[in-house]
Amino acid sequence: MGLLTEGSPLTWDETKALAHHVREHGIEQFINLFARLKDRQGDVLKWGDEVEYIIVRFDDKQRAVQVSLRAQEILAQLNEKEAADPQGVKSLWRPEYGAYMIEGTPGKPYGGLLAHFNVVEANMRYRRMEVASLLPENEFVMSITSFPRLGCPGFTFPPAVPTPDDESCAARSNFFPDEAIFPGHPRFKTLTRNIRQRRGEKVSINLPVYPDRDTKTPVLGSIPSHPNYVHMDAMGFGMGCCCLQLTFQACNISEARTLYDQLTPMCPIMLALTAASPAYRGFLTDVDCRWNVISASVDCRTQEERGEVPLKNDRFRINKSRYDSIDSYLSPAGEKYNDVPLVLDEKLYKRLREGDIDHLLAQHIAHLFIRDSVSLFSEKVHQNDLEDTDHFENIQSTNWQTMRFKPPPPNSPIGWRVEFRPCEAQLTDFENAAIVCFVVLLTRVILSYQLDFLIPISKVDENMQNSQKRGAVLTERFWFKKNITAIPSGAAAAATAKGEEVKSQSQTQQQNGTGEEAATGSTTDEYELMTIDQIINGKGSFPGLVPLINSYLGSMDVDADTHCTIQQYLRLIQKRASGELMTTASWIRKQVLSHPEYKNDSVISEGNCYDLLRKAKDIQDGVVACPELLGNNINSKTTDNIPAAIEKHLTKHC
Repeated sequence: MGLLTEGSPLTWDETKALAHHVREHGIEQFINLFARLKDRQGDVLKWGDEVEYIIVRFDDKQRAVQVSLRAQEILAQLNEKEAADPQGVKSLWRPEYGAYMIEGTPGKPYGGLLAHFNVVEANMRYRRMEVASLLPENEFVMSITSFPRLGCPGFTFPPAVPTPDDESCAARSNFFPDEAIFPGHPRFKTLTRNIRQRRGEKVSINLPVYPDRDTKTPVLGSIPSHPNYVHMDAMGFGMGCCCLQLTFQACNISEARTLYDQLTPMCPIMLALTAASPAYRGFLTDVDCRWNVISASVDCRTQEERGEVPLKNDRFRINKSRYDSIDSYLSPAGEKYNDVPLVLDEKLYKRLREGDIDHLLAQHIAHLFIRDSVSLFSEKVHQNDLEDTDHFENIQSTNWQTMRFKPPPPNSPIGWRVEFRPCEAQLTDFENAAIVCFVVLLTRVILSYQLDFLIPISKVDENMQNSQKRGAVLTERFWFKKNITAIPSGAAAAATAKGEEVKSQSQTQQQNGTGEEAATGSTTDEYELMTIDQIINGKGSFPGLVPLINSYLGSMDVDADTHCTIQQYLRLIQKRASGELMTTASWIRKQVLSHPEYKNDSVISEGNCYDLLRKAKDIQDGVVACPELLGNNINSKTTDNIPAAIEKHLTKHC
């Protein structure tokens, strides 16, 4: 969720009055941080995952299922281990937006050894079991992206009722009670209230309902302008969803900027591939993903900023919510693909340039800083800009984008990092581990083979919208680079193994005098529409991402168990891309539509939801096989620790 500052939250009026103060000092803090750390080198590859979970309560007698609002109580118990032995714990736990949500990460980041890929799933399993051990027999921890009946009457336990007319409430929602917001930290309700008050009205989330034979129009609870849409009116409908995120530490700032850029075109691809959330507020919708739901749930832009009325009191017309896809690349290679006009604070941009920040990074920061702070604590108003970074992080951490570029924290051994944020949470640890390992392996291949995925930002934006459509992984096509290697994959693998330098095709063309077309030709020659199957598995001259990963692995020394596990993960990715296996969203949709209580009206009844989540729980626990979702003979060799011989070798050479 971002920066969790302790203290006393200010009201929106107090926060708004300090908006300029926060922005101005946040920029100074970044300039000072950058000056200290821009030349930092030699950090080793480290990475980790974050999985968000929902606590679910089953009432077997009533055939009902609810979210359990006990996250604060459970977190207190989980955090006792960390407090007692912060360096020795295998997992770390943090609060999330929902009073029914928790976030788990590995106790320590993983490193550069391939053997670390074989402990990811085991650690995820450990986390799930750790939480499960604290729950009564009718409650379970589940990694589902969205609770299908969130916002329906009686969806919480203990029961809570929305109070839209109570001015003291944070959300004032017609559907989502304040009791469902995590109570243990003031940030969450403060954000909810301030986003609503800054916007001047409640947020408005509208998803097209799944059109079935007997779907009623207008949809129950819809607004007049969107009668065929499922309407939601609170931050909790978006931030109450779960996701799967990854963080990578780069060896220096240049590598971090490269990873930020090269992973950006992968965001919509991975969103479609991990699609897992077709149901909202008790309805099947015509979308498969959470992204636009969260985007609208924290959209604090005023009518002026959204372009609905002329600018009068506000500073900018802003094209996107503060939760959305990125708007500009950061590396020199990406500059020519920054084809979307960037709204930025010119005064802050000028100050950043004076502070020795290069153009690409300065415009990125100045663009983030067109936003106001929406959560400020009285104890953090006045800071030492030479040492503190809270004002910078205040704005940075409330720009929730597909990628996040993260400077090192002050006085920390942690280096320059990037976050990969689009993926939806999957039912099983096997699936979540497969996605994590695929993306991490892809970063290794990007850097080793110097792959180039860059396409115009406008095409990434287009892909992001298409990736959320129903069945997008099979029915949509996505803009993608035609020649991502610029180095023949076999030659690159051999060169990587031998430590040789391999010239790219463009270098060879330039040396042969044939590079003019590549240098000056239209950029539309560089990319084309592809299916996700083609992107992942290859087509014609396009090698495919999994074959490239296998080429990379072929040049590496991998122990047998890790190799077995990685291959199972890659097969899952390949089969999801080809359609041989279903996405989680397609599986959920099929379960709902085939349920005996379903009346062809797009409504998910209490009994339908109960049976859906009961079956999902049995699948996650391995009690019930689900070959249409996972395939057959799933038996990874995941283990709690890397092999002793590898550990010994690592220790010897450190």
